[in-house]
Amino acid sequence: MKVKIAVLLIAFLSHSVSAQVKYEREFRIKKSQFPEASFQMAAPYLDGVRKLRFYKEIDSSNQRFKMKFKRDKLYYSLEFSDQDALEAIEILIESIDIPEDSFNAMQAYLNVEFANFKIRKIHQQYPRKAFSSAEETFRNAFQNLILEEIRYELLVASKTADGKLDYEIFFDSRGQFLARRKSLPPNYDHVLY
Repeated sequence: MKVKIAVLLIAFLSHSVSAQVKYEREFRIKKSQFPEASFQMAAPYLDGVRKLRFYKEIDSSNQRFKMKFKRDKLYYSLEFSDQDALEAIEILIESIDIPEDSFNAMQAYLNVEFANFKIRKIHQQYPRKAFSSAEETFRNAFQNLILEEIRYELLVASKTADGKLDYEIFFDSRGQFLARRKSLPPNYDHVLY
């Protein structure tokens, strides 16, 4: 009996440690509240953008600023640290935009991990740390290049015995699993009932 309890306890602890929980909220802010240095870094790439919006993201350990817009029929998100450093550029894409072998590897992972799931969004990420400079990161992202350094972020909704759970799952350019974390539902504080 003690052995069964120990095995169950180890299985439970290993499963709960495998996924981090993301405690973050994103709030829309005015352009005047967005850091000027971050805006100036992105300004040369903002020609012809539409739906330009600014956000502040707060999580349990730090804060970030985001700039979201549409350019050339693609939705972009530029992420900056609170020290005005570019962290990543994301592009909202569809599964058809991912190389077939990479997407098949992602699907295989999801089929093993979840009995029932739905991919809600896919972002193609250009992490700043993966390139030699912020300028190179901007250039690669705005050319929408499929490079070995990019990552994919899948927002996945799954049904489990505990109910519905949302996850952010990260894969490399070949579709190999990198990380997973639970995600809180979107912030609906602005909705009045």
